[in-house]
Amino acid sequence: MLASLHTIFSIGIALKLAYTCAMFTPKQIAIFILLLVALLPLERAPIATRAAALSAKPDAAIRFAIIGDFGSAGTPEADVANLVKSWNPDFIVTVGDNNYPVGASATIDANIGQYYHDYIYPYTGSYGAGALTNRFFPIPGNHDWYTANAQPYRDYFALANNERYYEFVASPVHFFMLDSDANEPDGITGSSTQATWLQNRLAASTARWRLVLLHHAPYSSATHGSNATLQWNYATWGATAVIAGHDHTYERILKNNFPYFVNGLGGYPSIYTFGAPIAGSQVRYRSDYGAMRVTASDFFITFEFITRAGVVIDTYTINVTILPLYLPMALK
Repeated sequence: MLASLHTIFSIGIALKLAYTCAMFTPKQIAIFILLLVALLPLERAPIATRAAALSAKPDAAIRFAIIGDFGSAGTPEADVANLVKSWNPDFIVTVGDNNYPVGASATIDANIGQYYHDYIYPYTGSYGAGALTNRFFPIPGNHDWYTANAQPYRDYFALANNERYYEFVASPVHFFMLDSDANEPDGITGSSTQATWLQNRLAASTARWRLVLLHHAPYSSATHGSNATLQWNYATWGATAVIAGHDHTYERILKNNFPYFVNGLGGYPSIYTFGAPIAGSQVRYRSDYGAMRVTASDFFITFEFITRAGVVIDTYTINVTILPLYLPMALK
């Protein structure tokens, strides 16, 4: 609120100067002020990190959870699952390592279905009823690939495309779910078949927000570090953000003002350590397990990382800038 008042005050001074200099007519200035008041809710937060989470979802928005490196049955995973369910998300997406330790069929239901069966369709496991429609969208990690062809993972889920990488839309968000493992038959380099698919599908997307998810982090300050092979031209191709896992930490990194997230605290018992922060690292956290909560509308998308105790560690919002589009027409 204080930031908005400060903005109004600053704009008022600017408009007074503009009027004094005869830059605008009184009618144009009045229309300008009305537009500014209408668009104040879209003002970009003066800082990306806030002290509290968004407690209420706007009616026109969707809310979803992102979990990573979670598939190891036990208290940490159970706690994160309960946290996620308390948000009542529209759906859940993962950034891989869904089934520790080796992606075996013998462990997959206990590691995934035990906690998330009511989001999965079709669900054929033993922990209760599944969802009526699928609301669980995973990607494979290296531990899912430790069994040949990631076959238990591919058998457990009914996924689109080739079941290794695919896309789906939940308006206003278009999701591009990649397979970043070295075993991926279509490759993981920036010139691979998979990368070409991503570039073409991003170019064809008409969604307001375009999120790329993969397991291995293109950028990370933690144990595994940055994966240069996966530093594709995401921003140039039209992505809004990239979310990864692999390192069992949380980190937000900005590269040329483009956000990369590492979200690997979903429940595997071992939490990793950080080395020296890489260039662009904004927030680093490794003290407890948690998940990301994302709220998206046609006007904004907000990413939060929240611990299993409900503590908001990071909040980052991207807003749509509408004013420059409509101001010239309004001031005619």
